[in-house]
Amino acid sequence: KDLVRKGIPHHFRGIAWQVLCGAHESPEKAKYSEYMKTTSACEKVIRRDIARTYPEHDLFKHKDGAGQESLFNVMKAYSIHDREVGYCQGSAFIVGLLLMQMPEEDSFAVLVRIMQDYRMREMFKPSMAELGLCMYQLDTLVQEHIPELYVHFQSQAIHTNLYASSWFLTLFTTSLPITLASRVMDCFLSEGIEVIFRLALTLLLTAKHELLSHDMEGVLKYFQKEMPVRFEQDQDPIFSMAFQIKINQKKMKRLEKEYYTMKSKEKEDEIELRRLRTENRLLRQRIDNLENESSELADRLIQGQVNRAEVEEATFAIKRELAAIRQHDLDTNGKLEEAKDRIRKLSSMLEENTTTEETSLKSEIMKQKEEMITCLQEELIKVRLREAENEETIKKLKEKNEELEEDGRRFRESVPENTVATLQEELAASKLREAEANLALKDLRAKVGELNVMWQKHLKRAESPKDPPEVPSTPKKLLGSLLEGKSEASRLEEELMSSRLKEVEAMGEVKELRLKVMDLETQREVWNNQVKRQGEEGRRLQESLDESNKQVASLQTQVRDSQRRFGEMEGRMKEDLMMARIRDAENKQCVAELTQKISNLEYKNQELVVEGDLSSSISESNRVRELQDKVASLRAQTNGFQLPTPTCTPLVEYKLFLPYK
Repeated sequence: KDLVRKGIPHHFRGIAWQVLCGAHESPEKAKYSEYMKTTSACEKVIRRDIARTYPEHDLFKHKDGAGQESLFNVMKAYSIHDREVGYCQGSAFIVGLLLMQMPEEDSFAVLVRIMQDYRMREMFKPSMAELGLCMYQLDTLVQEHIPELYVHFQSQAIHTNLYASSWFLTLFTTSLPITLASRVMDCFLSEGIEVIFRLALTLLLTAKHELLSHDMEGVLKYFQKEMPVRFEQDQDPIFSMAFQIKINQKKMKRLEKEYYTMKSKEKEDEIELRRLRTENRLLRQRIDNLENESSELADRLIQGQVNRAEVEEATFAIKRELAAIRQHDLDTNGKLEEAKDRIRKLSSMLEENTTTEETSLKSEIMKQKEEMITCLQEELIKVRLREAENEETIKKLKEKNEELEEDGRRFRESVPENTVATLQEELAASKLREAEANLALKDLRAKVGELNVMWQKHLKRAESPKDPPEVPSTPKKLLGSLLEGKSEASRLEEELMSSRLKEVEAMGEVKELRLKVMDLETQREVWNNQVKRQGEEGRRLQESLDESNKQVASLQTQVRDSQRRFGEMEGRMKEDLMMARIRDAENKQCVAELTQKISNLEYKNQELVVEGDLSSSISESNRVRELQDKVASLRAQTNGFQLPTPTCTPLVEYKLFLPYK
């Protein structure tokens, strides 16, 4: 562990990392080639992000180069291996660092081990629950070890995930140079995620004074530019300080329980809030519906009140006119009674003043008076009968008014129907009623004219000179003789005539009221027909709107079907393209494998040639050594010999130094 903390040598890192994480004998290596033949759903996103991974490094800076292809293959293989995690941006930097030290298969095996055994898989899941836990634990550790910096961060609204999330997601590969990131990876694979916590606390402790003087922008700028430079300059002291920090694992477990408890409560609160929002939305919809219904009811109520007020106003006018007619009738009856009293008084006075000679004349006059009174009584009865008829007419008008109100209520409640035949019948009925009313009005005016003529004739007769008195032969002549000189009887007749004229005028007013009622009925029917036509037009428009909505829905369905077919065609084209790329990659791989086999065979051939040369050279060297040994032994023998004559010396020397055949 101490050797790993000091840093693994560069040429040993590829093997050491596999041994530290247990990937050197991993079965995932055998699956890598199978994953290369499979299509991943994340390929487009991976292609898009490859150019952003180590853009200045020689291995990855060339577009569609060997480094980028290797990175794409490893990321694609892992997205197929672990479909729940799929692809996340931060993992590309870790894979890039691994590819700098080892081939694709080994990098894939180490990545699988890191994800499964070092808590990184939970960190790269879509929920990122592990990252939130790490931020919560680091925030608590900062509060415990550096309280001044924690208070400063809280006051500046600097949350831990603003600067520390990339440290945990990429294991400092995006924040530090490659050499330092490799050393961090050495310690991470040896000791786990705890190293990241220690380094994070150490970096905050060493930069405590600078961070306390910065705001949010300054803090982020420091972590992006100044911190990597300082870390690279003092890496050994920083690593030593980091490994001296003690982290209580029990406390970390307790913080983990607290975090998950807090998250579960937040989730429950979120579910409750979602439920309350749904209920609130439903209540608002219900309130809107109730408000619409109440507004419709208010409109109907107001319309009913307006109609009722109009009917009541017309009824009040009719009642007022009827009361005036009744009062006039009472006045006429009173005057008639007064006229009868005066006639009785006059008759008594005449009885006292007449002589015996005029008794027969008086009796005849009394008979004529009685006939006149009978005529007046008959006229009074006729007037009362007409009054009763007027009351009956008023009752009928009241009933008609009630029927109109009932028709109005039924009209408000019923659904209007619009037919041309009904409208024509109603129009003919209204014209017929109007013609009848005009005829009745003409008859009434003719009667009024006749009465006026009779009245004028009567006035002329009253003003013309009278003949000497004689015994009248008829009641009218007797009445004329009695009413000469503007007597009381003539005045009574005038009052009776005026009462009849007023009665005729009242009948005319009643006729006019009937005409008004018929006009109101006609207007009501016209309004009903207009409302029916509008209702029918509204239903027709609603039907056309429904039909257009159906057409729009069918068109939308057709558009969705066409989009789905287009998506399927695009997917098939992508699959075909991907299969072509896979076949191309397989062909390239086969060519590379054949090239490698050829190179291996050539290398083995060269080795065999070299071995043959070496063996031949060794055998020759052995023979040379043997010859040298023989020469040495011969020299030793010759040195011990005593030759008899010097003539043999050249021959001996010649034989000794000749090569042996």
